[in-house]
Amino acid sequence: VCCSCSSLLLEEQFMWRHCEEKVGNWNFDIFLFDRLTNGNSLVSLTFHLFNLHGLIEHFQLDTMKLRRFLVMVQEDYHSQNPYHNAVHAADVTQAMHCYLKEPKLSKSLTPWDVLLSLVAAATHDLDHPGVNQPFLIKTNHYLATLYKNTSVLENHHWRSAVGLLRESGLFAHMSLENRQLMESQIGDLILATDISQQNEYLSMFRSHLDRGDLCLENANHRHFILQMALKCADICNPCRTWELSKQWSEKVTEEFFHQGDIEKKYHLGVSPLCDRQTETIANIQIGFMTYLVEPLFGEWARFSNTRLSQTMLGHLGLNKASWKGVQREQSGSGDDVDPAFEEMDSDILPQEPRLS
Repeated sequence: VCCSCSSLLLEEQFMWRHCEEKVGNWNFDIFLFDRLTNGNSLVSLTFHLFNLHGLIEHFQLDTMKLRRFLVMVQEDYHSQNPYHNAVHAADVTQAMHCYLKEPKLSKSLTPWDVLLSLVAAATHDLDHPGVNQPFLIKTNHYLATLYKNTSVLENHHWRSAVGLLRESGLFAHMSLENRQLMESQIGDLILATDISQQNEYLSMFRSHLDRGDLCLENANHRHFILQMALKCADICNPCRTWELSKQWSEKVTEEFFHQGDIEKKYHLGVSPLCDRQTETIANIQIGFMTYLVEPLFGEWARFSNTRLSQTMLGHLGLNKASWKGVQREQSGSGDDVDPAFEEMDSDILPQEPRLS
């Protein structure tokens, strides 16, 4: 066992000599990294980031407990999900790291803020069943009942994360008060990723920016910005390079269509975006970018007008143009968005003004 462990550590050290410079790069290829780590991208990446940010030393964390916690987290993701799996969690965690390095944040954040951000990013979709909230509600799933049809998945991800934190004993050396505060604040971050709450968060963000009253010396304001950062990290796929973005688009559509197949089989009524007979990846992506991604990242760029923000908006524009090209080839249509996005109930998918 000792030889096996030391061999694994040597492999990781060798790999990180090649990857650590790139882990803060927006072009970081999480799919390649997952292959290099034999499917352990979430464990390897998050452990490295804890070390990089000095969290292990600052919070006096037991590295064996940290690794055990991360292994449990990774194993609680469903590898059979095309999209909502541990690789997505690793990708979101890497994006969060990129945002934490942005000048406005890096000079203001405390180690506590960074710790919360990385734990929330790594666990934000924990134990995701591969179907959406409306599916859970209409099938009378026990989770929908438990959480009263409100942020069902996000509440489950949060409570699952709390369960693993307690089981691992990672923060057992902290005071009960600090542990409870941590659990609560991780919950605030994860719950912010509920896409049905997009308008509320975006309106608050926009109002703060319009008034110019965000003060990152204020802990509540920092916490709000971390919520917005995690929201960005969660849906940043269209802001990656085309090579990476296209793979994510294919994976999320595969998951949507799988849900639609189940709904058809059991005569449940096919959810919007989930019918493989009427939907296309291009239409879904153009709608997603127009109504959700562009408004969010436009405001993020107002808050943090950096090279990274401009890079993300640049990729977003190019990727949308690429999907429009695919759309034209497929249908000869000039439609910009999937009608399903316009028809969906605002509680499920908020409507935002289109950017010119």
